[in-house]
Amino acid sequence: MNWDRVEGNWMQFKGKVKEQWGKLTDDDLDVIAGRRDQLEGKIQERYGLAKDRVRSDVDSWYNSQKW
Repeated sequence: MNWDRVEGNWMQFKGKVKEQWGKLTDDDLDVIAGRRDQLEGKIQERYGLAKDRVRSDVDSWYNSQKW
């Protein structure tokens, strides 16, 4: 998986991330700035999910994007 694509185009992906994980605030998204580890941490924090579950959910979301 090439996460660099998300990091490099974070401004465009912010909306898609917010659609998927609506509990993330605009401030959260600004802090995340495309970094996967930050995204996973904030999802864990906001949704109370286990790290493995979050990693799997992020993988599924990433793989479902239309490139």
